[in-house]
Amino acid sequence: MPTSLLVFTRDLRVADNPALAAAARADRVVPLFVLDDAVLGLGTMNATRLAFLLDSLRALHDGLVSAGGQLVVRRGSWVKSVLEVASSAGARQIHLAADVSGYASRRLDRLRSAAGSRFEVITHPGVMVAGPEPVRPIGGGHYQIFTPYYRNWAGSPRRAVAAAPGRVRLPDGIEPGRVPELGEVRGGVPAQGSLRGGEAAGLARMRAWRAQGLAGYDAGRDDLAAGATSGLSPYLHFGCVSPLLLASEFAGLPGGEPFVRQLAWRDFFCQLLAARPQAAREDYRPHGDRWHDDQDGLAAWREGQTGYPVVDAAMRQLRREGFMPNRARMIVASFLTKDLYVDWRAGAAHFMASLTDADVACNQLNWQWVAGTGTDRQRHRIFSPLRQSRRFDPAGEYIARYVPELAGLPQAQIHDPSPGARLSRRYPFPVVDHAAAATAWRARTRRAEPLE
Repeated sequence: MPTSLLVFTRDLRVADNPALAAAARADRVVPLFVLDDAVLGLGTMNATRLAFLLDSLRALHDGLVSAGGQLVVRRGSWVKSVLEVASSAGARQIHLAADVSGYASRRLDRLRSAAGSRFEVITHPGVMVAGPEPVRPIGGGHYQIFTPYYRNWAGSPRRAVAAAPGRVRLPDGIEPGRVPELGEVRGGVPAQGSLRGGEAAGLARMRAWRAQGLAGYDAGRDDLAAGATSGLSPYLHFGCVSPLLLASEFAGLPGGEPFVRQLAWRDFFCQLLAARPQAAREDYRPHGDRWHDDQDGLAAWREGQTGYPVVDAAMRQLRREGFMPNRARMIVASFLTKDLYVDWRAGAAHFMASLTDADVACNQLNWQWVAGTGTDRQRHRIFSPLRQSRRFDPAGEYIARYVPELAGLPQAQIHDPSPGARLSRRYPFPVVDHAAAATAWRARTRRAEPLE
């Protein structure tokens, strides 16, 4: 068979990579990753996420070397670079993973248009467990409510986990290039955190968490101080670990069902975005919200200076580590959109610019779920910061860890410090009164719903 080209996107792995497996059936294959100037220039890829990506690419290169190949790296226009490499390699087929974002769809359309009849462009599954096509309502379209989606998803057939290719042979005459250092891509901005990227690191984390954390996942995942989540989300986002492999590995194990259900939520949001790409920037269910232009409140929220300890702890963890657990994400999202009544897009943009695991489908549609513009039928859900704090960080350990000026306060005070404690510890007073904000929300929407 002739040479084929495999373009990595969000599938930076060798194991269970259907696009790579298909491309490797050719006599020669060029495994390519393009550092897309359009993506790098958007300003949404923070230094921590970029460092994780570059680390993952180096690990991918090592995995390909073990199979006899190597990773070819280019930087520039994505479509132009792909076609240039395909031409120089004499490839007739271009393989890549199908993705769901509007950007990915437009990019694929541009590639197919530019490829014309010279190259066959073939997409493969791999970004989702099930993919958007196999899980459809009987009447067509897409699912808008998770529960019926999950029932269908859980019973839908799965593709087989793809074996890693035994050999990857690069054609002669292809200059591989190299994975750049962080400073070469973005100078002067150090990366925070120490999370290693790549398939080997992701699989090691999967195995360790399966042995030590999975059984207690359902009971402990909302415990803010315990850190009882898997830590696999960055590896899922970049495809260092296959979501299908995770679902297969964890199914039937103690704690496996609630974890696999989270993978179903990820697929659910992906199929929503595939059907409605504009939901990345527009209300999925518009309600005529007239958001406040509260720049001071938004700045206090971003900096972790709202005067609500659990909100500030989460936002400071985000700034320090590029991560926060899902419970914390819901708390801070509710605070921004319900207490401050600031547009969810401002919060989603800050998360996209700060999170290592930032994923357009999960990020934007989770924000809309909390803001009341998405798929949640209980639009009027409001998270009380104090109630959430006392329930999910009862000893105040999470707060003390990330808001050190409050460390040492007694448990009775750390969730809501007294005026004297705030003054002596230079901790701000609340930027908004939660009870008044909740009342205003109810009046604004003409509904009275219980607080979470």
